[in-house]
Amino acid sequence: MNLHLAFRSLASAAASAALVVSASVATPAAAQDSADLASAVTALRAISTMRADFVQSDPNGQQVKGVLTLKRPGRIRFQYEKGVPMLIVSDGSALTFVDYEVRQVQRWPIRNSPLGALLDPNRDVGKYGRVIQTGSDRIVSIEVRDKARPEYGVITLVFVRKAGVPGGLELSSWAALDSQKRRTIVTLSNQQYGLAVPDNTFRFNDPRSPTRR
Repeated sequence: MNLHLAFRSLASAAASAALVVSASVATPAAAQDSADLASAVTALRAISTMRADFVQSDPNGQQVKGVLTLKRPGRIRFQYEKGVPMLIVSDGSALTFVDYEVRQVQRWPIRNSPLGALLDPNRDVGKYGRVIQTGSDRIVSIEVRDKARPEYGVITLVFVRKAGVPGGLELSSWAALDSQKRRTIVTLSNQQYGLAVPDNTFRFNDPRSPTRR
């Protein structure tokens, strides 16, 4: 598997997932669709901490696994499985992509990234979303795109109605189509909420120096 492509695809998928968390979305025609969209926004904003296993799949069926950890406000970590020398992490102020194979680090402020919408429940970024009919009352599927920023691509998020989870909807997977028409599917499992997550979870070893960031 091309790990650099896998990394970029997951980064795109992770960032694009944030687009759904907005109060300024296109209003669906049906009242139920509007309610489902609002419920999905509420569910994502209700998460204080979460840990989940993820599997990323590309169109060729290749997969890479890892663990996602989220803590509000502003912290998230996509930790790849052993043998995949890449990392996505936010410490609350900046989003960082780390490639240990080529010893490269890229950083930018959360506020300049769509991922900021996922991490900051008070942020209104004026995105667009619509409910996709699934034929099941248990499944809520939402396609999200920012027409003003096509470089973010398109993402379809799939939620499952589940009692006892924040907001009553659990994000189970998403499919992201980037601006180069590359599709990535990320599936979550073993979601856990309300865990004690120390802040040092969102630090990383900088491959450019021995100093831990």
